[in-house]
Amino acid sequence: MFLSCALLVVASTAAAGKPRARDLGIPFHGDPGPYNAITDVAGVTVGFSTIIADLPQHKAVRTGVTAILPRGRATSNQPVFASLFALNGNGEMTGSHWVDESGFLEGPVMLTNSHSIGVVHDATIAYRVRMGKPDPSGYWWSLPVVAETWDGDLNDINGFHVKPEHVDAALDNASGGPVAEGNVGGGTGMVCHEFKCGTGTASRVVTIDGHRYVIGALVQANYGVRSELRIAGVPVGQLMTQDLPGPISKDNGSIIIVLATDAPVLPHQLKRLARRASLGLARNGSYSGNGSGDLFLAFSTANDNASQATTAHDLTMLGNDQLDPLFLATADVVEEAIINAMIAAETMTGNDGYRAVAIDHRKLQAILRRYGRLLPAKH
Repeated sequence: MFLSCALLVVASTAAAGKPRARDLGIPFHGDPGPYNAITDVAGVTVGFSTIIADLPQHKAVRTGVTAILPRGRATSNQPVFASLFALNGNGEMTGSHWVDESGFLEGPVMLTNSHSIGVVHDATIAYRVRMGKPDPSGYWWSLPVVAETWDGDLNDINGFHVKPEHVDAALDNASGGPVAEGNVGGGTGMVCHEFKCGTGTASRVVTIDGHRYVIGALVQANYGVRSELRIAGVPVGQLMTQDLPGPISKDNGSIIIVLATDAPVLPHQLKRLARRASLGLARNGSYSGNGSGDLFLAFSTANDNASQATTAHDLTMLGNDQLDPLFLATADVVEEAIINAMIAAETMTGNDGYRAVAIDHRKLQAILRRYGRLLPAKH
Protein backbone atom coordinates (compact mmCIF):
# COMPACT_ATOMS: atom_id res chain seq x y z
CA MET A 1 0.00 0.00 0.00
CA PHE A 2 1.26 3.48 -0.84
CA LEU A 3 2.00 5.64 2.22
CA SER A 4 2.78 9.35 2.05
CA CYS A 5 4.48 11.12 4.92
CA ALA A 6 4.71 7.83 6.81
CA LEU A 7 6.37 7.84 10.20
CA LEU A 8 6.90 5.09 12.73
CA VAL A 9 7.91 6.32 16.16
CA VAL A 10 9.06 3.82 18.77
CA ALA A 11 9.10 5.31 22.25
CA SER A 12 9.71 3.83 25.67
CA THR A 13 10.49 6.86 27.79
CA ALA A 14 8.66 10.05 28.64
CA ALA A 15 8.97 12.90 26.19
CA ALA A 16 11.37 15.54 27.46
CA GLY A 17 9.66 18.67 28.70
CA LYS A 18 6.11 17.37 28.29
CA PRO A 19 4.08 18.40 31.37
CA ARG A 20 2.14 16.01 33.55
CA ALA A 21 -0.89 16.72 35.71
CA ARG A 22 1.11 17.42 38.86
CA ASP A 23 3.35 19.82 36.92
CA LEU A 24 0.27 21.99 36.32
CA GLY A 25 -0.61 22.01 40.02
CA ILE A 26 -3.47 19.51 39.84
CA PRO A 27 -3.79 17.94 43.32
CA PHE A 28 -3.89 14.19 43.87
CA HIS A 29 -3.97 12.05 46.99
CA GLY A 30 -1.06 9.79 47.93
CA ASP A 31 2.69 9.52 47.40
CA PRO A 32 3.94 8.49 43.95
CA GLY A 33 7.05 6.49 43.21
CA PRO A 34 10.12 8.10 41.61
CA TYR A 35 8.71 7.96 38.05
CA ASN A 36 5.02 8.14 39.02
CA ALA A 37 4.56 5.30 36.55
CA ILE A 38 3.72 1.61 36.38
CA THR A 39 7.47 1.01 35.99
CA ASP A 40 7.96 2.00 39.64
CA VAL A 41 7.01 -1.62 40.29
CA ALA A 42 10.42 -3.27 40.03
CA GLY A 43 10.86 -5.38 36.90
CA VAL A 44 7.91 -3.97 34.94
CA THR A 45 8.84 -2.60 31.52
CA VAL A 46 6.76 -0.76 28.90
CA GLY A 47 7.31 -0.34 25.17
CA PHE A 48 5.47 1.34 22.31
CA SER A 49 5.08 1.41 18.57
CA THR A 50 3.38 4.60 17.37
CA ILE A 51 2.23 4.62 13.74
CA ILE A 52 1.52 7.96 12.05
CA ALA A 53 0.89 8.13 8.30
CA ASP A 54 -1.11 10.25 5.85
CA LEU A 55 -2.71 8.31 3.01
CA PRO A 56 -4.46 9.21 -0.25
CA GLN A 57 -8.15 10.13 -0.29
CA HIS A 58 -8.02 11.86 3.11
CA LYS A 59 -7.24 8.66 4.98
CA ALA A 60 -4.85 8.74 7.91
CA VAL A 61 -3.13 6.25 10.20
CA ARG A 62 -3.09 7.26 13.86
CA THR A 63 -2.62 4.09 15.87
CA GLY A 64 -0.08 1.79 17.51
CA VAL A 65 0.79 -0.91 20.01
CA THR A 66 1.66 -0.82 23.72
CA ALA A 67 3.49 -3.68 25.44
CA ILE A 68 3.60 -4.17 29.22
CA LEU A 69 6.03 -6.85 30.41
CA PRO A 70 5.43 -7.78 34.08
CA ARG A 71 8.94 -9.17 34.57
CA GLY A 72 10.81 -7.52 31.72
CA ARG A 73 12.80 -10.03 29.70
CA ALA A 74 11.89 -12.81 32.13
CA THR A 75 8.20 -12.41 31.29
CA SER A 76 8.12 -15.15 28.65
CA ASN A 77 9.14 -17.87 31.11
CA GLN A 78 8.01 -16.59 34.49
CA PRO A 79 4.27 -15.86 34.87
CA VAL A 80 2.78 -13.59 37.51
CA PHE A 81 -0.32 -13.98 39.65
CA ALA A 82 -3.15 -12.03 38.00
CA SER A 83 -6.89 -11.44 37.84
CA LEU A 84 -9.29 -9.22 35.96
CA PHE A 85 -12.62 -7.44 36.13
CA ALA A 86 -15.02 -6.26 33.44
CA LEU A 87 -16.97 -3.19 34.56
CA ASN A 88 -18.72 -3.17 31.18
CA GLY A 89 -18.01 -5.80 28.57
CA ASN A 90 -18.34 -4.01 25.22
CA GLY A 91 -14.69 -4.70 24.46
CA GLU A 92 -12.14 -7.44 24.00
CA MET A 93 -9.32 -8.83 26.13
CA THR A 94 -8.02 -12.09 24.72
CA GLY A 95 -6.67 -14.76 27.04
CA SER A 96 -8.88 -13.52 29.85
CA HIS A 97 -10.60 -16.85 30.47
CA TRP A 98 -7.31 -18.58 31.20
CA VAL A 99 -6.17 -15.75 33.50
CA ASP A 100 -9.44 -16.15 35.39
CA GLU A 101 -9.15 -19.93 35.48
CA SER A 102 -5.44 -20.31 36.27
CA GLY A 103 -4.75 -17.19 38.31
CA PHE A 104 -1.66 -16.47 36.20
CA LEU A 105 -0.74 -14.01 33.47
CA GLU A 106 1.62 -15.87 31.13
CA GLY A 107 3.43 -13.31 28.98
CA PRO A 108 3.01 -9.61 28.24
CA VAL A 109 -0.11 -7.45 28.14
CA MET A 110 -0.59 -5.91 24.70
CA LEU A 111 -2.83 -2.91 23.90
CA THR A 112 -3.92 -1.74 20.45
CA ASN A 113 -6.97 -0.64 18.44
CA SER A 114 -10.15 -2.71 18.19
CA HIS A 115 -9.58 -4.10 14.70
CA SER A 116 -5.92 -5.02 15.24
CA ILE A 117 -6.52 -7.54 18.02
CA GLY A 118 -5.90 -10.45 15.64
CA VAL A 119 -2.56 -9.37 14.21
CA VAL A 120 -1.23 -8.38 17.63
CA HIS A 121 -2.38 -11.70 19.08
CA ASP A 122 -0.68 -13.71 16.32
CA ALA A 123 2.50 -11.63 16.37
CA THR A 124 2.78 -11.95 20.15
CA ILE A 125 2.58 -15.74 19.88
CA ALA A 126 5.26 -15.70 17.18
CA TYR A 127 7.46 -13.47 19.32
CA ARG A 128 7.12 -15.80 22.30
CA VAL A 129 7.93 -18.82 20.14
CA ARG A 130 11.16 -17.12 19.08
CA MET A 131 12.08 -15.85 22.54
CA GLY A 132 10.75 -18.41 25.02
CA LYS A 133 11.43 -21.99 25.95
CA PRO A 134 9.03 -24.83 25.15
CA ASP A 135 6.71 -25.97 27.89
CA PRO A 136 7.18 -29.44 29.48
CA SER A 137 5.11 -31.10 26.76
CA GLY A 138 7.71 -30.10 24.19
CA TYR A 139 5.88 -27.39 22.28
CA TRP A 140 5.28 -23.66 22.70
CA TRP A 141 1.80 -22.77 23.87
CA SER A 142 0.43 -19.30 24.41
CA LEU A 143 -2.85 -17.49 25.00
CA PRO A 144 -1.69 -13.85 24.84
CA VAL A 145 -3.55 -11.09 26.63
CA VAL A 146 -4.39 -8.45 24.01
CA ALA A 147 -6.86 -5.66 24.79
CA GLU A 148 -8.29 -2.88 22.67
CA THR A 149 -10.06 0.44 22.44
CA TRP A 150 -11.55 1.96 19.26
CA ASP A 151 -9.68 4.73 17.43
CA GLY A 152 -11.77 4.78 14.26
CA ASP A 153 -12.44 8.52 14.25
CA LEU A 154 -8.79 9.57 13.98
CA ASN A 155 -7.46 6.34 12.50
CA ASP A 156 -8.25 4.44 9.30
CA ILE A 157 -9.11 1.48 11.50
CA ASN A 158 -10.35 -0.73 8.66
CA GLY A 159 -7.07 -0.30 6.80
CA PHE A 160 -5.40 -2.79 9.18
CA HIS A 161 -2.17 -0.82 9.45
CA VAL A 162 -0.75 -2.53 12.54
CA LYS A 163 1.72 -5.18 11.38
CA PRO A 164 3.78 -7.85 13.17
CA GLU A 165 6.88 -5.64 13.03
CA HIS A 166 5.09 -3.03 15.14
CA VAL A 167 4.36 -5.66 17.78
CA ASP A 168 7.99 -6.79 17.73
CA ALA A 169 9.18 -3.20 18.07
CA ALA A 170 6.98 -2.53 21.10
CA LEU A 171 8.21 -5.69 22.81
CA ASP A 172 11.86 -5.17 21.88
CA ASN A 173 11.91 -1.57 23.08
CA ALA A 174 10.15 -2.15 26.41
CA SER A 175 12.13 -0.61 29.24
CA GLY A 176 11.83 0.63 32.78
CA GLY A 177 12.04 4.24 33.92
CA PRO A 178 9.83 7.10 32.69
CA VAL A 179 6.91 6.15 30.45
CA ALA A 180 5.68 8.17 27.47
CA GLU A 181 2.09 9.41 27.67
CA GLY A 182 -0.61 10.89 25.47
CA ASN A 183 -0.46 10.22 21.71
CA VAL A 184 1.70 7.13 21.93
CA GLY A 185 1.42 3.38 21.31
CA GLY A 186 -2.06 1.91 21.45
CA GLY A 187 -3.27 5.27 22.79
CA THR A 188 -2.18 7.24 19.71
CA GLY A 189 -5.67 7.80 18.27
CA MET A 190 -7.73 7.74 21.45
CA VAL A 191 -10.10 10.39 22.81
CA CYS A 192 -11.58 10.68 26.31
CA HIS A 193 -14.26 13.07 27.55
CA GLU A 194 -14.16 14.47 23.98
CA PHE A 195 -10.60 15.74 24.46
CA LYS A 196 -7.56 14.15 22.84
CA CYS A 197 -6.33 11.48 25.23
CA GLY A 198 -4.49 8.16 25.01
CA THR A 199 -1.86 6.53 27.22
CA GLY A 200 -1.32 7.53 30.85
CA THR A 201 0.35 6.13 33.94
CA ALA A 202 0.84 6.79 37.66
CA SER A 203 2.02 5.02 40.82
CA ARG A 204 1.68 5.07 44.60
CA VAL A 205 3.88 3.91 47.44
CA VAL A 206 2.06 2.48 50.46
CA THR A 207 3.31 1.12 53.77
CA ILE A 208 1.57 -1.87 55.33
CA ASP A 209 2.81 -3.11 58.71
CA GLY A 210 6.20 -1.55 58.14
CA HIS A 211 6.65 -2.94 54.61
CA ARG A 212 6.84 -0.65 51.57
CA TYR A 213 4.85 -1.67 48.50
CA VAL A 214 4.26 -0.03 45.12
CA ILE A 215 1.18 -0.10 42.94
CA GLY A 216 1.10 1.38 39.45
CA ALA A 217 -1.42 1.79 36.65
CA LEU A 218 -1.22 2.20 32.91
CA VAL A 219 -4.39 3.19 31.07
CA GLN A 220 -5.45 3.38 27.44
CA ALA A 221 -8.22 5.94 27.82
CA ASN A 222 -10.88 6.37 25.15
CA TYR A 223 -14.13 6.88 27.07
CA GLY A 224 -16.51 9.49 28.42
CA VAL A 225 -18.52 12.57 27.52
CA ARG A 226 -17.39 16.14 28.07
CA SER A 227 -20.26 17.15 30.35
CA GLU A 228 -19.30 14.57 32.98
CA LEU A 229 -15.56 15.30 33.15
CA ARG A 230 -14.33 16.05 36.64
CA ILE A 231 -10.75 16.87 37.54
CA ALA A 232 -9.78 17.12 41.21
CA GLY A 233 -13.48 17.09 41.99
CA VAL A 234 -14.25 20.12 39.83
CA PRO A 235 -16.93 19.85 37.06
CA VAL A 236 -14.44 20.92 34.41
CA GLY A 237 -16.39 19.43 31.51
CA GLN A 238 -19.37 21.68 32.12
CA LEU A 239 -17.09 24.72 31.99
CA MET A 240 -15.00 23.78 28.93
CA THR A 241 -17.56 23.31 26.18
CA GLN A 242 -15.61 24.62 23.18
CA ASP A 243 -14.02 22.47 20.46
CA LEU A 244 -16.28 19.47 20.87
CA PRO A 245 -15.28 17.00 18.11
CA GLY A 246 -18.85 15.96 17.29
CA PRO A 247 -22.37 15.39 18.59
CA ILE A 248 -21.41 12.75 21.17
CA SER A 249 -24.16 12.25 23.73
CA LYS A 250 -23.37 8.81 25.14
CA ASP A 251 -20.39 7.20 26.85
CA ASN A 252 -19.63 4.88 23.92
CA GLY A 253 -15.86 4.74 24.32
CA SER A 254 -13.70 2.32 26.27
CA ILE A 255 -10.80 2.14 28.68
CA ILE A 256 -8.24 -0.55 29.44
CA ILE A 257 -6.63 -0.33 32.88
CA VAL A 258 -3.60 -2.44 33.81
CA LEU A 259 -2.55 -2.51 37.47
CA ALA A 260 0.81 -3.80 38.70
CA THR A 261 2.01 -4.24 42.27
CA ASP A 262 4.90 -5.85 44.13
CA ALA A 263 2.67 -6.52 47.13
CA PRO A 264 2.23 -10.24 47.90
CA VAL A 265 -1.40 -10.65 46.91
CA LEU A 266 -3.02 -13.73 45.43
CA PRO A 267 -5.38 -13.91 42.43
CA HIS A 268 -8.60 -13.57 44.44
CA GLN A 269 -7.14 -10.43 46.07
CA LEU A 270 -5.97 -9.08 42.70
CA LYS A 271 -9.55 -9.35 41.48
CA ARG A 272 -10.54 -7.14 44.39
CA LEU A 273 -7.90 -4.59 43.31
CA ALA A 274 -9.11 -4.74 39.71
CA ARG A 275 -12.64 -3.93 40.85
CA ARG A 276 -11.36 -0.84 42.69
CA ALA A 277 -10.06 0.57 39.42
CA SER A 278 -13.71 1.45 38.79
CA LEU A 279 -13.59 3.95 41.64
CA GLY A 280 -10.72 5.94 40.16
CA LEU A 281 -12.45 5.92 36.78
CA ALA A 282 -15.66 7.21 38.34
CA ARG A 283 -13.83 10.09 40.06
CA ASN A 284 -13.12 11.53 36.62
CA GLY A 285 -16.72 11.27 35.45
CA SER A 286 -17.23 7.91 33.79
CA TYR A 287 -20.56 6.19 34.27
CA SER A 288 -19.52 3.18 32.14
CA GLY A 289 -22.19 3.54 29.50
CA ASN A 290 -23.81 0.70 27.61
CA GLY A 291 -21.41 1.06 24.67
CA SER A 292 -18.27 1.29 26.77
CA GLY A 293 -15.69 -1.47 27.09
CA ASP A 294 -14.16 -1.05 30.55
CA LEU A 295 -11.77 -3.94 31.17
CA PHE A 296 -9.25 -4.05 34.00
CA LEU A 297 -6.38 -6.44 34.74
CA ALA A 298 -4.21 -6.58 37.88
CA PHE A 299 -1.02 -8.56 38.46
CA SER A 300 1.55 -9.01 41.24
CA THR A 301 5.28 -9.56 40.76
CA ALA A 302 5.63 -11.09 44.24
CA ASN A 303 5.87 -14.87 44.77
CA ASP A 304 8.12 -15.07 41.74
CA ASN A 305 8.61 -18.85 41.85
CA ALA A 306 4.98 -19.83 42.36
CA SER A 307 4.36 -20.81 38.75
CA GLN A 308 7.49 -22.98 38.67
CA ALA A 309 6.36 -25.20 41.53
CA THR A 310 5.96 -28.89 40.74
CA THR A 311 5.26 -29.81 44.36
CA ALA A 312 3.65 -28.05 47.32
CA HIS A 313 4.99 -24.50 47.45
CA ASP A 314 5.01 -21.85 50.17
CA LEU A 315 3.49 -18.50 49.26
CA THR A 316 3.48 -15.10 50.93
CA MET A 317 0.28 -13.07 51.07
CA LEU A 318 -1.21 -10.07 52.80
CA GLY A 319 -4.27 -10.67 54.93
CA ASN A 320 -7.53 -9.25 53.66
CA ASP A 321 -7.61 -6.86 56.62
CA GLN A 322 -4.33 -5.36 55.34
CA LEU A 323 -5.57 -4.50 51.87
CA ASP A 324 -7.27 -1.15 52.49
CA PRO A 325 -4.16 0.95 51.67
CA LEU A 326 -3.87 -0.88 48.35
CA PHE A 327 -7.57 -0.37 47.64
CA LEU A 328 -7.22 3.38 48.19
CA ALA A 329 -4.01 3.55 46.17
CA THR A 330 -5.70 1.74 43.28
CA ALA A 331 -8.38 4.40 43.01
CA ASP A 332 -5.71 7.10 43.29
CA VAL A 333 -3.40 5.77 40.56
CA VAL A 334 -6.23 5.21 38.09
CA GLU A 335 -7.61 8.70 38.64
CA GLU A 336 -4.20 10.29 38.05
CA ALA A 337 -3.15 8.06 35.15
CA ILE A 338 -6.22 9.11 33.16
CA ILE A 339 -5.62 12.80 33.79
CA ASN A 340 -1.93 12.35 32.89
CA ALA A 341 -3.03 10.87 29.56
CA MET A 342 -5.26 13.87 28.91
CA ILE A 343 -2.64 16.44 29.94
CA ALA A 344 0.09 14.84 27.82
CA ALA A 345 -2.04 14.44 24.71
CA GLU A 346 -1.67 16.90 21.86
CA THR A 347 -4.28 18.07 19.37
CA MET A 348 -4.50 15.63 16.48
CA THR A 349 -6.13 15.74 13.04
CA GLY A 350 -6.64 12.36 11.44
CA ASN A 351 -8.90 10.31 9.21
CA ASP A 352 -11.21 12.33 6.91
CA GLY A 353 -10.09 15.51 8.70
CA TYR A 354 -11.47 14.51 12.09
CA ARG A 355 -9.88 16.71 14.76
CA ALA A 356 -9.54 15.98 18.46
CA VAL A 357 -8.43 18.98 20.51
CA ALA A 358 -6.17 18.68 23.53
CA ILE A 359 -7.36 20.15 26.80
CA ASP A 360 -6.20 23.74 27.27
CA HIS A 361 -3.80 23.70 30.22
CA ARG A 362 -4.17 27.39 31.07
CA LYS A 363 -7.97 27.32 30.96
CA LEU A 364 -7.95 24.20 33.11
CA GLN A 365 -5.66 25.83 35.65
CA ALA A 366 -7.87 28.92 35.76
CA ILE A 367 -10.95 26.81 36.50
CA LEU A 368 -9.22 24.81 39.23
CA ARG A 369 -7.87 28.02 40.77
CA ARG A 370 -11.38 29.46 40.84
CA TYR A 371 -12.52 26.43 42.83
CA GLY A 372 -9.53 26.54 45.17
CA ARG A 373 -8.22 23.25 43.77
CA LEU A 374 -4.88 24.33 42.23
CA LEU A 375 -1.49 23.85 43.84
CA PRO A 376 1.58 25.87 42.84
CA ALA A 377 2.71 24.55 39.47
CA LYS A 378 6.08 22.77 39.30
CA HIS A 379 8.83 24.20 37.17
